[in-house]
Amino acid sequence: MFIIVPLFIAVVLKVADIWIFATISWWWIVGAACAAFVWFEILERMLGLDKRKDHAHFEKIQKARVKRAFEKKNNRR
Repeated sequence: MFIIVPLFIAVVLKVADIWIFATISWWWIVGAACAAFVWFEILERMLGLDKRKDHAHFEKIQKARVKRAFEKKNNRR
């Protein structure tokens, strides 16, 4: 996400011919887009960051489910 937002802003500023972005080459923006692609499709998977986010999410859901189950069990007594 830290690559996508500045990339989007750069594209908007380039298209609108605003400030210094009016003079930069499109290759800089294409290069940034390629860097974002490499990060999200290759490096993130290689480092396991995508799985870590998934595991954290499912672990949070599991803890909430266990907590609800014990609360229901304690309410029956």
